[in-house]
Amino acid sequence: MRHSLLTDQKLQGLEREALCRHFTGSDVPDAQISAAIDYALDSVDASGLQTHPLDVAEILRRLNVDRQTLIATLLIPAVFAHRLTHEQMSQEFGEVITRLTENVSELVRRRFEMPTRRPEQSERLRRMLLAMVDDVRAVLIKLAFRLQNLRLASKKADPDAKLLAQETLDVIAPLANRLGIGSLKWEMEDLSLRILDPESYRSIANGLDANRRAREDYIDAFTRDLEAAIKAEGIKNARVSGRPKHIYSIWRKMQKKRLVLEELTDLRATRVIVDELSACYTVLGIVHNRWSHLSREFDDYIANPKDNGYQSLHTAVLGPEGKVVEVQIRTRAMHEFAELGVAAHWRYKEGGREDQALNRAIASLRQLLESEGDDQSLLEEFQSEVLHQRVFVLTPQGEVLDLPAGATPLDFAYGVHTEVGHRCRGAKVDGRIVPLTYRLRSGQRVEILTTRQGGPSRDWLNPNLGYLHTTRARNKARSWFRQQNQEEHLSNGRSLLDRECQRLGVSQVDHDELASKLGYRRSEDMLIALGAGDLTTAQVAQKLQVDAATPIPALRARRRPVRDGAPAGGGDIRIRGVGGLLTTLANCCNPVPGDAIIGFITRGKGVSVHRRDCVNILRLPEEKRPRLVAVSWGEEAPTQAVDLLLEAQDRPGLLRDISNVFANANVNLLAVQTRTHPVDRSVHMELTAEVESLSQLSNLFDRIQSLSNVYSVHRRSSVAGSKA
Repeated sequence: MRHSLLTDQKLQGLEREALCRHFTGSDVPDAQISAAIDYALDSVDASGLQTHPLDVAEILRRLNVDRQTLIATLLIPAVFAHRLTHEQMSQEFGEVITRLTENVSELVRRRFEMPTRRPEQSERLRRMLLAMVDDVRAVLIKLAFRLQNLRLASKKADPDAKLLAQETLDVIAPLANRLGIGSLKWEMEDLSLRILDPESYRSIANGLDANRRAREDYIDAFTRDLEAAIKAEGIKNARVSGRPKHIYSIWRKMQKKRLVLEELTDLRATRVIVDELSACYTVLGIVHNRWSHLSREFDDYIANPKDNGYQSLHTAVLGPEGKVVEVQIRTRAMHEFAELGVAAHWRYKEGGREDQALNRAIASLRQLLESEGDDQSLLEEFQSEVLHQRVFVLTPQGEVLDLPAGATPLDFAYGVHTEVGHRCRGAKVDGRIVPLTYRLRSGQRVEILTTRQGGPSRDWLNPNLGYLHTTRARNKARSWFRQQNQEEHLSNGRSLLDRECQRLGVSQVDHDELASKLGYRRSEDMLIALGAGDLTTAQVAQKLQVDAATPIPALRARRRPVRDGAPAGGGDIRIRGVGGLLTTLANCCNPVPGDAIIGFITRGKGVSVHRRDCVNILRLPEEKRPRLVAVSWGEEAPTQAVDLLLEAQDRPGLLRDISNVFANANVNLLAVQTRTHPVDRSVHMELTAEVESLSQLSNLFDRIQSLSNVYSVHRRSSVAGSKA
């Protein structure tokens, strides 16, 4: 069998059964491995992949990965060639392999070239690669694909090879280092240098080859001499070995110190690993007593660890024939810390704290690579909770922005620049138009569509509509409204309040009383805040009181004491875990049903019920906090049927979308009557729903109003025959 893209000589000519035995390391048939190989061989030509999956699988096999990782790697061509659907893959290979394969496909499909060489951008890209997947093994497969791509690119002319190599040095190779996979890191770096600077690569390679044999013989003699001296001092279990140098690391040191190859002191290098810390300094004394040391090349990273926690003794001595030899001395624990990549912690920009979740995920991957078989408990640790609380998205220029999970294109726009946020009118994600309420996912490329003039919409500040998720973006939008004319704010606030009262069916509102409940001394201050966006209509709806003609029980806070379990309508309060206690609503914060509440056990007056954000609760002395008790408004909030009127323009799916809004808002839709005009296709709907409060009704109206083709929705007035 001959494969045009297959470059691994060990695999060339092997039949499918032999390939299966090769990857499993056993003569026992493995049906899933065999099926995955079939998919790989049958789909590779149609997949558009530049690398053969068998070559990539061979790289991973040498790392002792588990069978799930190998299977996912082999299935990539079938996914790219659209010959294997999600359902087929789940049925044949299971959900774990299916998720892993789809994660890998997303990573392999994307390119993350660097628009700048800023270190923070490189770090964000690396975080993004991990945040995009549920299983860190997907990143491991991505690294293997990249290594094979570099192998091919270094052997043939490829117009994109330099971009591939630069991205590898900036993002991919450091990620391999973080994962502790040194063999991939060094080869990727050397191949990248070979592509980017072939002359320097050849010069160093030729210089090393010219005296490689002599250098290796020299190091062998030096290590035998040093090992004998260490044993003579009674130090047991010391391991002395030569330390290979890679071309890229040599090139970097030549660039940094502006030296030529012959001037480097660490081409001849050894490492000593001992059991105990004290033995490190004993070995250092042996080395310095036996050979003359170069004081300028001595570093004690044990007493003074590097910022990333790395510890070791570094020294350089003049060995036999006056040749410089670099010696590193460390304990086994220090060596494990350095070699496994934990020496380079990623830190979050906010506060510079270590990313412990990421460290755990990386440590789990290393353990899996070192263990035999499939350890499911280790796989479960891969999910990095800290990373998945953020989304990492790209600008059209390739810059990476990280935002809290749940961020929208509007949050992204404000993250780019305040003015971009103010003038945002639309967004594209991966080239497709999306709503401004769309929830972004890591790895997506976002383009903001702006207008030359204008400002934010007040709807953006309405939490029920979901335009803005981040506090930073909301504050910027509020600031814009705050800077506008006060008279305009007053007028807009009055219009917003009138509109809210009208659509909720509320009349005769005492503005001064409402302002007081909302914490404002004057009604004008309340209206200005509402017009400026500092106050939302949803907050107003929570405090509105209605007259007896249109009662909604949940809005009436009951001042009279009620006993636990007694029928109390909307004010029914339950004390969790305690029965028969007297409960009283606190006057300081006036909690109403729907508010988050907590109880305080008073002396002789039962339980006083407060809002959780009540200043008296927040400032409660520590010695009184044990008297706090969990309370709730009751097993079920009371509901009341209200009639609604909706005007819209007919379109396919209108009724379905309206029904979905009710379902998502947890509002029971009792009845719907729809009339559509046969000529202009205008729609008049009469709906009856069960609601608990005006706040819930306001939220429902906001969601309905945001639907396309909906002109208005409001509560039917009692004059028009409301049942309320």
